Amino acid sequence: MIELLQTYWKPFLYSDGYNYSGMAITLWLLIFSVVSGFLMSIPLSLARNAKMPAIRWSVQAFTTLFRGTPLYLQLLICYSGIYSLRLVQDQPLLNSFFRDGMNCTLLAFSINTCAYMCEMLAGALKNVDAGEVEAAKAFGMSKFQVYRHIIFPAAFKQSLPQYSNEVIIVLHSTTIAFTATVADILKVARDANSATYMTFQSFGIAAILYLILSFVIFYGFKKFETYYTAHIVKPHTYRPTMLGLFEKMRKVVRK
Repeated sequence: MIELLQTYWKPFLYSDGYNYSGMAITLWLLIFSVVSGFLMSIPLSLARNAKMPAIRWSVQAFTTLFRGTPLYLQLLICYSGIYSLRLVQDQPLLNSFFRDGMNCTLLAFSINTCAYMCEMLAGALKNVDAGEVEAAKAFGMSKFQVYRHIIFPAAFKQSLPQYSNEVIIVLHSTTIAFTATVADILKVARDANSATYMTFQSFGIAAILYLILSFVIFYGFKKFETYYTAHIVKPHTYRPTMLGLFEKMRKVVRK
């Protein structure tokens, strides 16, 4: 174990000597996929709840396609399938984009994350209290202001626990990035195992790194949820004590 760490601690954390690798690549995949997926899901969630059936069904077809097929298969299509098309190979820009495994991985992860976040946000938008919306309109807010100050903040508060779970799922999904030759944590562990035949140690280190990242994400979301919902007054639960019950009974007897 010590010899393995002495040789591969840098590749596991940030660099293999030539390019970024390990935890640095895993974090880059996670952050880019979550941020880009969330930004794309905002307009799509509005379209998902649109009154026009054509728009609503189009977004539903998109989310059903990417939620109903394995992410691993989507990555293979982006990395191998699309690049095999003559149209893509003949276009210099598309050729250079889909020839890079990192670009294909980020594209597949971002679209898949967008599909899941779109459904979460669309469901939260439906559950926003109609009374708050009517009060905002009566106050004189425009439609844009209502969405900015009332609807989206309330929907985000409702879906925040689901977002934390989705981020951890995306983190675990990054383990298939080695399929596109992306040097994430698991790719480094596989290389270390191939070079040293220390299977348990190599994959054990990778498991510990993923566990640390999962704990940091979970703890960060808990802190953010506490800060973001600090103004919400929680109902007080009354717990009677023996002294309190005695005082109450004595007042009843006096009456």
